[in-house]
Amino acid sequence: MIKASVCLAALALASTTAAAQPSGTAQALERSFDAQISSADQLAWLQQMSSAPNHVGSPHDKANADFELALFKQWGWDAHIERFDVLYPTPISTTVELVTPQHIVLGGQEPAVAEDPTSSNTAGALPPYVAYQGDGDVTAPVVYVNYGMPADYDALEQRGISVKGKIVLARYGGGWRGLKPKLAQEHGAIGCLIYSDPADDSYAAADVYPKGGGRPEAGVQRGSVADMPTYPGDPLTPGVGATPNARRLTRAEAKTILKIPTLPISYRDATRMIAALGGPLATGKQRGGLGLAYHWGGSDAVQVHLAVKSDWSLKPVYDVIGMLRGAAYPDQWIIRGNHHDGWVFGASDPLSGQVALMSEAKALGALYRSGWRPARTIVYASWDGEEPGLLGSTEWAETHAAELKQKALLYINTDSNGRGFLSAAGSHELQHFVNQASGDVADPRTGVSSAQRGRAAILAGAYLGTDRDTPDVIDAAKSGGDLPLGALGSGSDYTAFLQHLGIASLNLGFGGEDESDGSYHSVYDSFYHVTHFDDPGLTYGAALSKVVGRMVLRAADAPRVPARYSDFAGAVSRYLTDIKKLAADQREKDRTLADLRREGDFTLAASPNDPIVAPADRGITPLVDMLPLENAVDHLKRAASAADAMLGREDGLPPATQSRINTSLAQIDQLLMDPAGLPGRPWFQNLVYAPGTLTGYGAKTLPGVREAIEQRRFDDARTYVGRTAKVLEDYANRLEAAAAMAKTP
Repeated sequence: MIKASVCLAALALASTTAAAQPSGTAQALERSFDAQISSADQLAWLQQMSSAPNHVGSPHDKANADFELALFKQWGWDAHIERFDVLYPTPISTTVELVTPQHIVLGGQEPAVAEDPTSSNTAGALPPYVAYQGDGDVTAPVVYVNYGMPADYDALEQRGISVKGKIVLARYGGGWRGLKPKLAQEHGAIGCLIYSDPADDSYAAADVYPKGGGRPEAGVQRGSVADMPTYPGDPLTPGVGATPNARRLTRAEAKTILKIPTLPISYRDATRMIAALGGPLATGKQRGGLGLAYHWGGSDAVQVHLAVKSDWSLKPVYDVIGMLRGAAYPDQWIIRGNHHDGWVFGASDPLSGQVALMSEAKALGALYRSGWRPARTIVYASWDGEEPGLLGSTEWAETHAAELKQKALLYINTDSNGRGFLSAAGSHELQHFVNQASGDVADPRTGVSSAQRGRAAILAGAYLGTDRDTPDVIDAAKSGGDLPLGALGSGSDYTAFLQHLGIASLNLGFGGEDESDGSYHSVYDSFYHVTHFDDPGLTYGAALSKVVGRMVLRAADAPRVPARYSDFAGAVSRYLTDIKKLAADQREKDRTLADLRREGDFTLAASPNDPIVAPADRGITPLVDMLPLENAVDHLKRAASAADAMLGREDGLPPATQSRINTSLAQIDQLLMDPAGLPGRPWFQNLVYAPGTLTGYGAKTLPGVREAIEQRRFDDARTYVGRTAKVLEDYANRLEAAAAMAKTP
């Protein structure tokens, strides 16, 4: 999964709209649900499930799936395991060694920590590696590339440094890890090493493990480097489930498998390389937190031997699927998911969220056995294979795509969970829905509602200047209104539901006060680390269960899944304003660069210690006619307002009319999909939300237009103004049609 700082912009506040609050019967049901939630249960499950390595294909991964299946059945769920066989490379051998200026063998498994009982249980663990890199055996000079993002290659170019035929050394951060080897190979590099710099997740942020949660000098972050912004899931079966009869691509045909050998290393090993590099100094934000000078390198002074050989066979993934059948609307599904596979022990990522899901399932099962029946069918899913590439959820969603498009109303996702503040992102019409649920659950540390504590953090951070919240979030906190949801990119199991199938989705979790960054994707992501530095006692695990459980209960039993369409329209309007500003700012910057180049200002300003040349002239960003999109957004805002006004009086309408309205709105998010998808990546069909091609996990909103302007594909920008306008017009028309139904006898 993605590891990012908590987005306070997604914190939820309580609503004062009494009519939208649950009825007395529903409140009693929620109190009964809460009574079943137990942190002690979660601790016991977490300790058992993180006791051995549970990567895809490991014995413990299958044991955890079987354990969950047995519990689901015991709790009264109709449960089964669905298996998919996917391409998942595992390392046969890995080599990293410094060749010059001296020979030193690097790499290898992380050392045990005496205080952490499982850190020595690595006999069944894989060595540090990244999945879907390209096998190879290379020896070459090293070039330090900072975060290895596009701006870093621009900086190298300005200094006359090429990575062609070299091995790049990139630090984690600045963008998704898979972009680092992808951009490296596009620039001609023959290998890639990635390390966690202490400025990002070690002693610059926390005491080093085991004194604190910060990454120790030998800690290594594993991960996937598959080109998931092109498509997630099994690289050999894009768009279809990896079932026995599926047509599979060859490895050579799979677009998401990279070409160059890549390995993650510790900052202890990276230090040996950086200390010996020559060339111009890397200064300011282009250097990390090691106590030495950073140089870009590129000469033969530092050479590394890098080799990776993998087992490229198919491996099984095991999705645990449980259902409680709906009494009134069995063919309307509320889906809830979290994954159970990890890179090693996975106590924080993902099992801290998985045990919260299990608490919910146990509580819902108890309600079911006592006689309660949900109006809609509730589906709980424990996904496998998320870490290598959202494998289990994507293959399940692709296999059941036609059924899901007919039945699924909502997908709610969690991943790892920590302590602190509630973060939420997702489909913006669900913003009020999230705000209500979070206002009804107490923060475990302070006793006030999670919403109230989040609001306080936003306001305090704004005063102190320590927050990163946008003005609209701060204004919402000051006014006491609903706070905006964040937009979803990728990085967890909601991706196939939201961005391939058009199912309204949410992703939630607590964090901001944990220290899980320092254990992320390492041997030290353990039960000991979680219970000492991330969520002692799993009190926030219980809080997460209560927030998500309320949402599941309310979505399952309400007359319709609660939605407020003006929130969606307002968000889209803000995104359009952002894009117009982006284009204007980029145009002005282009003109400024042309002036500076003409006057020779870069030559005059260059330092003898860091001689740089002017950035390449890429022309002037042209005017792109946004009028069709502006008209569509205006239509959407008017239609959303009318629909919300009508839905506010929905209880007074005849039941048959309510039924027609609810049916018309049930799958409205599918109207945001374009079958042609986004440029160069047709799997991603949602024209409002997508992961960025150059951000990976990070969201790009109105992505067909936004990314085309950012990447200077101006013909695509013009095309996607029209395509995006069309899906928004279709959405607005559906809202207008629903509002009109209220006037029909």
